[in-house]
Amino acid sequence: MTIYDISQKAGVSIATVSRVLNGNTNVSEKTRKKVLDVIEKYDYAPNVFARGLGLDSMNCVGILCADSSDIYLAKAVYYIEQGLRAYGYNSLLSCTGYDLENRKKSLSMMLNQRVDCVILVGSSYLEQDDSNNAYIREASVKMPVMLLNADFDCENVYCVLCDDFKSTMDATLWLMEHKRKKILYLYNSTSYSAIRKLSGFRSAILMKEQTLDKNYELYFPGSRDDIDGVRDLLLETRKKGLEFDAVVCADDSLASGVIKYAKAAKLSIPKDLSVIGYNNSILTITCEPELSSVDNHLQDQCEQLVKSCVQILRGEETPRKIIFSGELIERSTT
Repeated sequence: MTIYDISQKAGVSIATVSRVLNGNTNVSEKTRKKVLDVIEKYDYAPNVFARGLGLDSMNCVGILCADSSDIYLAKAVYYIEQGLRAYGYNSLLSCTGYDLENRKKSLSMMLNQRVDCVILVGSSYLEQDDSNNAYIREASVKMPVMLLNADFDCENVYCVLCDDFKSTMDATLWLMEHKRKKILYLYNSTSYSAIRKLSGFRSAILMKEQTLDKNYELYFPGSRDDIDGVRDLLLETRKKGLEFDAVVCADDSLASGVIKYAKAAKLSIPKDLSVIGYNNSILTITCEPELSSVDNHLQDQCEQLVKSCVQILRGEETPRKIIFSGELIERSTT
């Protein structure tokens, strides 16, 4: 019998059970009695590892990350691990890859390890086909699930994210205001975040134009690390006659490929071509010219995610969704 079992049998949230165990007065007498009746019936007692929080806990949080070689995801895992350690929590990390079945198996493994909470790092864990998100719902019945940079409406799932839609829309509008007439959007994913960015780009175009030209939405099928592949795709696109004077990219790696394209095509940046990346990663200052990029405040997101996680485990109230605003950092490519 765990705190999660009690919440199910009493028909209340895990946070409510935790508040009852902690003696928190912010619980109605009716609800308190319902929880205490279940505890008495099943003779529940927190184990010796509980650290005074009233939890059947080993003070360990599971972290799932699709690809630890990805700059954005690796940085996020670092910030999250550091934050958890500061609160006295250990962490277990599983690099799942992007395959749905592997993600399901990894999440199931975390549940079997009896971690207190699971953090899913990145929007790739959320599928467009909602039936494929059932594994997250099932996990949330047993423990809190935290999502970084994705929005999922489900009981006991907590989301911290950047408003990728508005951030990309604002970056595109900024280019329009600076006299760019033919703006290309370059992306290489169909994750939740990628779709929100694409929608933001489309909204900006529709604010100025009557219709969308899908030729200006370019999908790169290769790895985000294939910088030369991005260059070659744009050179091929140019040969086909598509003219563009600016490129908005879904991440900084793609934008690095655009800079290599400009050099190969003998275009001057930003005179002939403006480029905006996304994530404001270390790549922005390692290329020449330095890259303008949308800062999604990743460190702030991760710190808030950890704070929310700890609040939940302590039985404290915390918002189910917290949204950060992105910020365009101007450098030499604009």
